[in-house]
Amino acid sequence: MGYCSVASPKVVVCPHCEGLNRVPEDRIRDQPKCGVCHGVLFEGRPLELKAGNFHRHAQHGDIPLLVDFWAPWCGPCKVMAPVFASAAARMIGRVQFAKVDTDVEQGLASEYGIRGIPTLILFKDGREAARVSGALDPRGLQSWIEQHV
Repeated sequence: MGYCSVASPKVVVCPHCEGLNRVPEDRIRDQPKCGVCHGVLFEGRPLELKAGNFHRHAQHGDIPLLVDFWAPWCGPCKVMAPVFASAAARMIGRVQFAKVDTDVEQGLASEYGIRGIPTLILFKDGREAARVSGALDPRGLQSWIEQHV
């Protein structure tokens, strides 16, 4: 007899094919795979989003999405990158982490009014829920996430 989960399902956007998956909340930490492409849904590292897939991830997933708007020439962005990656590895299934290169995706940067980088925007229920600009240390990032998730 198979396992029957009674937890409410969460919609998770596949980082590989952008397929929508319903995953029982109590199974999110069990390394679920996409029902479409069979890729792992939570890789423990930030996704690289572009204009073509950004809105699907920001608007359709039930897991909060934390986006780092950054640029490769930005010193504070470089300092914060390992902090952001470490948080992504620690918070698998609780928060989905993503990065948007503002040099490449100028349209997204303009759409979200990015005036300084790094800027973090947290999306919940398809809408912007919180924003902070400037590099955060590990404790500051964790505290900011806890406050807004």
